[in-house]
Amino acid sequence: MSEGKAAPTGGKARLVRAPQDFAAGAFMVALGAFALWQNRGLDLGTLRAFGPGMMPTILAGLCIALGILIAVGALAADGPRLERWTWRGPLFVLGGAVAFGLTIRPLGLSVAAPLAILISAFASAETRLGETLGYGLLIAAFCLGLFKFALGLPIPVAPWLIGY
Repeated sequence: MSEGKAAPTGGKARLVRAPQDFAAGAFMVALGAFALWQNRGLDLGTLRAFGPGMMPTILAGLCIALGILIAVGALAADGPRLERWTWRGPLFVLGGAVAFGLTIRPLGLSVAAPLAILISAFASAETRLGETLGYGLLIAAFCLGLFKFALGLPIPVAPWLIGY
């Protein structure tokens, strides 16, 4: 059996022909529904003046739409079975997001962004520390340039430095 191909079913017809894709689609739909539920109190604004809830609502809708497409595709084409997974990936990715949320105000974007990337990178056993640190610093510089200077958002850069 080659990688990416479904195991033979012995002639028995299955409704879900690609269980892994179906599970991914169902997860995306659930994630989008959760995001819509969390955004329910935010003002959408108008197409000319986006409110704080417009972009999260659009992204949640896209997540739901793509999840439905993936799940429907899993009914039409053969694909891989649902395989066993470990907690390492979700744990470190969630840990990176939580670390960012906890450090953005007291330490600023200059520390929070590279820290989140460093923690999230350990979701893979193939992570190389040097490459990850370089990437984290590069992304932090890009985020600083975009959010602080280009868009002028009131994001703390380095609160321990006076005036930043």
